[in-house]
Amino acid sequence: YEGLGSIYWHMVSKLHLAVQEVCLKEIDNQENKEIVAKLISHYEEIGTGIGIHKTPQVYGAFPTDPYSHTPLHRGAQQPGMTGQVKEDIVIRIAEFGVKMNDGKLQFNPVLLHKNQFLSTEKNVEFIGLDGSKNTISLEQNSLAFTYCQVPVVYKIASSNQLHILYQDGSTEINQSLELNEFQSKDVFQRTGKIKQIEVSISESKLL
Repeated sequence: YEGLGSIYWHMVSKLHLAVQEVCLKEIDNQENKEIVAKLISHYEEIGTGIGIHKTPQVYGAFPTDPYSHTPLHRGAQQPGMTGQVKEDIVIRIAEFGVKMNDGKLQFNPVLLHKNQFLSTEKNVEFIGLDGSKNTISLEQNSLAFTYCQVPVVYKIASSNQLHILYQDGSTEINQSLELNEFQSKDVFQRTGKIKQIEVSISESKLL
């Protein structure tokens, strides 16, 4: 009864995730580009309906809080860590193209837009495995996130390449955008051996 005339934000996020899964499947299967483009358009349209893309005035609440529902006659209700958060996090990780394949960590951001990369240099903070605050400097045309508390830096480049920086100062370069099984375990098990992962991404891969 409570839900009559309400938008249930958790269900919108579930729909967003379901459509994303279809988009990624069709891209992996190399389906018709026109159909894939339409699917991505619908996927992004659903995403823009979720609170984080709305102003507080329109949403009737803090847009960055996950809410249960929005009745027709008032703003978003029941703020807190509702199920919506799970879908939104899974969606964002997939937009970064992070996935597992045969025990190997891959980076294949086929749903990431060029306009999400920094237009100017910026310093960002993250919490390291030892609980301390760390700062990394990001260049123009880059972005960063952490995975198992390992910073991953994406850079727009002319070709795809993976650059692994270890805590002992050594480095390793992979021409494919995936870690091997042993490197992946180091990330998942949070051994601290890998200090940072830099992913150079061809501009043609981005939306």
